[in-house]
Amino acid sequence: MGRRVLFAVHDWGLGHASRSLVLIRALVERGDAVTILMEPSDGMRLLQNELGESCEFYPYRDIPKPFSRWPAMFYIRMSLSMPWVSVHFKLEHRLTERLVRERGFDLVVSDSRFGVWSHEVPSYCIFHSLRQMMPRPLLAFEKPVEWGQRNLLRHYEKILIPDAEENGGLSGKLGHDPALDWGEGRLVYLGPLADVVRPDTAEDIDYFFSVSGIEPQRGLFEERVRAALPELKGRIAVTLGRPELAGEKSEQCGATVYGYLDREHQAQMLNRSRVIITRSGYTTLMELAVLGKRALFVPTPGQSEQEYLARFHRESGHVWSTTQPRLDIPRDLVRAEAADGLPRLSSAESVGRFLEVVGG
Repeated sequence: MGRRVLFAVHDWGLGHASRSLVLIRALVERGDAVTILMEPSDGMRLLQNELGESCEFYPYRDIPKPFSRWPAMFYIRMSLSMPWVSVHFKLEHRLTERLVRERGFDLVVSDSRFGVWSHEVPSYCIFHSLRQMMPRPLLAFEKPVEWGQRNLLRHYEKILIPDAEENGGLSGKLGHDPALDWGEGRLVYLGPLADVVRPDTAEDIDYFFSVSGIEPQRGLFEERVRAALPELKGRIAVTLGRPELAGEKSEQCGATVYGYLDREHQAQMLNRSRVIITRSGYTTLMELAVLGKRALFVPTPGQSEQEYLARFHRESGHVWSTTQPRLDIPRDLVRAEAADGLPRLSSAESVGRFLEVVGG
């Protein structure tokens, strides 16, 4: 008989939901009863659409998302929200302990929700940002932030890092060579988590624009993409990343524009495309590495992690990247096509390693 698993997913765009989906499916397939704790959001809708009635959902709010049109304002708002964030983690932990007692959970897995852990049962955290790559004016805070994160995660038995251990993997300094000692054997590298596979499919789409992110930045990115379409040649597809527009499809300047693509159709589009224009979120990066694709990365303004990953892979020659304010799509696509493409990584063993680590 399978175990009862409480699986918490951080709501920060669709990335955490997408990568957690791979692991949740594996737990369900081996017979575990999974309850997903997540804020009602596009991410939860994604999981509900993909998992149907195979899992129970427990809606619970997440930490504030102080996004802004201006990156500096994001950092100011995020700093001001930290007292509430600390209180939220404590409330989240109290809820977790109550749910473990009342519902008899045998295991807790948290994808970056730091308050979801239990004294009573084994708890594991999926986390890839051991270090926070701060913008230049805030570099002095990198080590204190890492200390704070290590302290927050001290109750988890293992920290499960979705990256290869060797050669800096995909995450570079984010997930490797931490400045502090995290404890012997506590850091476990699973390998990339992606549910995409590379079949023998013709690349019959020249450019695929995957618009995503938290508002208002998602909408600003969409405006830039739509404005550039009249200048582009070739076969072009765009997904706007809006689950509420699922099923909607239109044409603009010869490009096919989808309101939203589910996981299956998104994977098909990634496979069929020569160049992908997208955010440099870590889940997207894992998917493109499994497929070995060329990409133009446009990190979400104010997201220092995305900015670092875009810069790291541009400097490695894997992709071309630019900032959203400096984005010139016709020009930048030429540079993206000249890049080497992301190094191919396999996700074949990652899920098995996860199941082995969490036991059962």
